[in-house]
Amino acid sequence: MKNINFYKLTAAGNDFVLIDNRNNIIRESEQSAVALKLCDRKYAIGADGLILLEKSEKADFRMRYYNSDGSHASMCGNGGRSIARFAYELGIVKQNMKFETDAGLITADIKSETVVNLALYDPKDLQLDIKLQIEDKNFEISSLNTGVPHAVIFVDDIEKINVFKYGRLIRHHEKFAPAGTNVNFVQVAQNNTILVRTYERGVEDETLACGTGVTASSIIAAIKNKVKVPVKIITRGKDKLSVNCSFENSKISNVFLEGPAIVAFKGTVVV
Repeated sequence: MKNINFYKLTAAGNDFVLIDNRNNIIRESEQSAVALKLCDRKYAIGADGLILLEKSEKADFRMRYYNSDGSHASMCGNGGRSIARFAYELGIVKQNMKFETDAGLITADIKSETVVNLALYDPKDLQLDIKLQIEDKNFEISSLNTGVPHAVIFVDDIEKINVFKYGRLIRHHEKFAPAGTNVNFVQVAQNNTILVRTYERGVEDETLACGTGVTASSIIAAIKNKVKVPVKIITRGKDKLSVNCSFENSKISNVFLEGPAIVAFKGTVVV
């Protein structure tokens, strides 16, 4: 057993436990189990995920991310803003930084005491208008990988969709096998604004927000001419984010995700 210092951060309703692991306090073989333990909301700190800040030879630091069920994910948008804030609070970096993820290199800019802007890598694997029948409903689904895979479904009334039921069924559908997908339900509002609810893979439930999910939703909404960039997003937790990008010769680039990342508290935990 060992005492480990941690920070708890929240970013648009996603909450994370963050640990400075540059000295390999938590060995790689232990990380999944530690994530499962610390993210438990009944017996531990509670969080949507565990984020470890580690040394990098390519950038200022490396981000390693685990979902609350202990599964590893290559990237998390809200988590990316959180680790940027964490590194800044620790004095590891100044306002501008570059960090390594398993999905690629990301740059971040601390805009204020609450807002962080991420410059993401180019998304990939765009598919539009996939038609699937899920039990009693027919869905038209588009998908995009913004670091992790996302399905995007446009609905008329976001309050009437059973996000847990249909999100879970689509997440595990054979179309997205074997890894599965995150699932975003999107309603288009006024003033280049979309409302997004997300069933998040690894959490296996609806979360209050998903950074890579709102990014995928915004890009696909713009591609389908439902909104123009920059896109404003209102999440389930009522937080506001913004996504901007460029479209040139069918290529999506210069992707930016801006939104809150706030330190909730810090402490020491026994692992």
